[in-house]
Amino acid sequence: MNRIFSALAHAVLLGVMLAAGNARAQSTPTDDALYQQLGAQPGLVKLVDDFMVRLLADPRMNPFFKDVDQAHVKAELVTQFCEVSGGPCRRKGPDMKQAHAGMDINKNNFNALVEVLQQAMDAQGIAFTAQNKLLAKLAPMHRDIINTP
Repeated sequence: MNRIFSALAHAVLLGVMLAAGNARAQSTPTDDALYQQLGAQPGLVKLVDDFMVRLLADPRMNPFFKDVDQAHVKAELVTQFCEVSGGPCRRKGPDMKQAHAGMDINKNNFNALVEVLQQAMDAQGIAFTAQNKLLAKLAPMHRDIINTP
């Protein structure tokens, strides 16, 4: 009788633990939802490839990007977009202030870059709500990127 009771008690305990784990998993919001909406890593690579082509073609942005290591910039942007959208990437290297020091970036330059990013997201078919979420996560960086009145 004790063996039956012990087995039953273990089964009940296991059931309670599984139910608690499922409840926790269901109540925990998915923090990579935006990352997934952007197409995860393949979608971000495709977006940034398009974005870079557009940056180079835009006369306002070309001076900032024509003479840089474009492969490196693309990799950094993919990592940054991945990280801010809740993906598994973690950016290393200088912070935004250090990375943009001495580039004489003003508000108009920053706004032009955002405009080009929106064009690239539109071209990639990224939903408007996902675009807004990404831009909202990137927007606070303007304080560190804009360094010229």
